[in-house]
Amino acid sequence: MELLNQISENLQKGKAKIVKELVQQAIDEGISVKQILEEGLLSGMSVIGEKFKNNEVFVPEVLVAARAMNMGAALLKPLLADAGVENAGKVCIGTVQGDLHDIGKNLVKMMMEGKGLEVVDLGTDVAPETYVKAAQEQGCQIICCSALLTTTMPYMGEVVKKAEEAGIRDKVKIMVGGAPVTQAFCDQIGADVYTPDASTAADAAIELCQKGIGA
Repeated sequence: MELLNQISENLQKGKAKIVKELVQQAIDEGISVKQILEEGLLSGMSVIGEKFKNNEVFVPEVLVAARAMNMGAALLKPLLADAGVENAGKVCIGTVQGDLHDIGKNLVKMMMEGKGLEVVDLGTDVAPETYVKAAQEQGCQIICCSALLTTTMPYMGEVVKKAEEAGIRDKVKIMVGGAPVTQAFCDQIGADVYTPDASTAADAAIELCQKGIGA
């Protein structure tokens, strides 16, 4: 549908105002909310995610595209609940205790939202028990931990331990990432998934939610 293509294309260019107008037009024309979300906003963000993964676009382009997506999504949010459209899954994300870096975390959050996941952003310097509490209270299927400093990486292991102590380890998957983090470290602390970049993280999260946690 031409209108949905226009939403996708303008989102990729980061034209937030136009995206908002086109989304409103699509709503007024009676196009289903699910269709506007999936074939307009999410398809556009998916293209940006792929390009980012292939180094064809960079952080500034992702930021403006995400801003355009959020402006369009804001119009759809109240209608999505009425239409009974569920999120693809729910994730809580934060940078671990002692670490104040948030660019990587914010990129992962945007990519995940661009895949239709609901993301609870816990911010930076997040204590291990805060992740677990948020996952329990908000009903998150995935906890995502980010770190840029090697000195703060051990806190990721603490998150895994706290989830075990709280008895939710079989219900929640733990994803880790950040410049110093490796697959070997992920295995060592008993986390579930390591991804090297934001776009892959979003793909992995979707896959986990589709499989059903604990499966």
